[in-house]
Amino acid sequence: MAVVLVAVSAPASAPAQGRPDSFADLADRLLPSVVNVSTTQTMQREDFPEIPNFPEGSPFEDFFRDFFERRGEQPSRPRRATSLGSGFIIDTDGHIVTNNHVIEGADEITVILHDDTNLSAEVVGRDERTDLAVLKVDTDLPLQPIEWGDSGEMRVGDWVIAIGNPFGLGGTVTAGIISARSRNINAGPYDDFLQTDASINRGNSGGPMFNLDGDVIGINTAIFSPSGGSVGIGFAIPSALARNVIDQIVEFGRTRRGWLGVRIQTVTEEIAEGLGLDGARGALVAGVTPDGPAEDAGIEPGDVVISFDGEPVEEMRELPRMVAETSVGASVPVEIWRQGEVMTVEVDLGELEEAEAEGLLAGEAGPETSGDTAEFADLGLTVGSLTAERRQEFGIGEDIEGVVILDVAPGSAAEEKGLAAGEVILEVGQEAVTSPGDIAERIDQAREAGRRSVLLLIEREGDLRFVALGIGDG
Repeated sequence: MAVVLVAVSAPASAPAQGRPDSFADLADRLLPSVVNVSTTQTMQREDFPEIPNFPEGSPFEDFFRDFFERRGEQPSRPRRATSLGSGFIIDTDGHIVTNNHVIEGADEITVILHDDTNLSAEVVGRDERTDLAVLKVDTDLPLQPIEWGDSGEMRVGDWVIAIGNPFGLGGTVTAGIISARSRNINAGPYDDFLQTDASINRGNSGGPMFNLDGDVIGINTAIFSPSGGSVGIGFAIPSALARNVIDQIVEFGRTRRGWLGVRIQTVTEEIAEGLGLDGARGALVAGVTPDGPAEDAGIEPGDVVISFDGEPVEEMRELPRMVAETSVGASVPVEIWRQGEVMTVEVDLGELEEAEAEGLLAGEAGPETSGDTAEFADLGLTVGSLTAERRQEFGIGEDIEGVVILDVAPGSAAEEKGLAAGEVILEVGQEAVTSPGDIAERIDQAREAGRRSVLLLIEREGDLRFVALGIGDG
């Protein structure tokens, strides 16, 4: 479903523009820049059985062939499947933007211009994370590219217009408003969608969203629809995110995203209280890639990233997008919260795609251990030292050190937080624990400090995570 959306926006300091008398002049100007994208894919039919292999000239071969022909069926014969979407021209060299899901798996891609000219297109590059793709057509025909706009200037209530190919009906124009910003629909790690009530349906995917100046401020990519048709809830990738991805694909044929080298998790109210942080904000570092950019800069598990390159990190999900949009090799100031203090470190960003190719994963080793067994009834935990027998019982490697969880009481706070026997407690209150007695001491210290929860660093089969447990008055 691709569509071109034209958004009516005004500067934040200016009064909102009223609805224009007509979108006709704007539509006339934009229609030649919007294209239909048609794809063809060869698919093997799996709903009918194959003819068994028989010796050449066997009468059974003719029998099975006659059987399928009488039923009007052709067993396992490949069929051609087609799909339709939208796109838009971004330069006179023939580069065209659409959604990755529009052209995914296609054997042939045809771009249909506004005057019904059919052009064969090749894929320059694609990005599954943002569902974007760039095509290229070779033609001597004059192409009318569209200019990029700034999605950051769009406000809820600004008018938009959409031009696309819904249900194969090319050149369809619809109008609406920006209904919401920064929507997370769990489509990928960089979700930051613009929501619109402009009519968007199947076939609109990949079309641009414009402001009233005719500049692209979004790319339509998804709808919310229990019935499959438009119910007035559509989503577009903002130009602030899309433009960087598109420029990288055009220049390199692929994306080149910044890479910090950390595994992060959400800072809950309990975790914030356990860290002494003033409110649930930032991104909690649960693991650091060895020899990665973050470790080289001195970032550690338990740190909370509260700003990146001068921009505050209000929610955990904002950090991956901030990092990805930053140039590879850039030196960036990162503000972190550690042990009740704010620190700033300089990080030289790596490249995410290279790190993935090398199989790098964020992780961190734990502290050393010793001790006996202890039960913390108020937490619902029974813990013990990591003896050779317990390592063998729970499959814990020799390189892991900490205090192992032996039992979790049903219905306890520990069970509610998902703790399980065999997991290893590496830290309590951001300090290493080497025995059950260390855990008791850290909990007592937290209570004396007036805290209502304590933060545990948990390891399970190489996976690290932080868990905040309420400790009450003991």
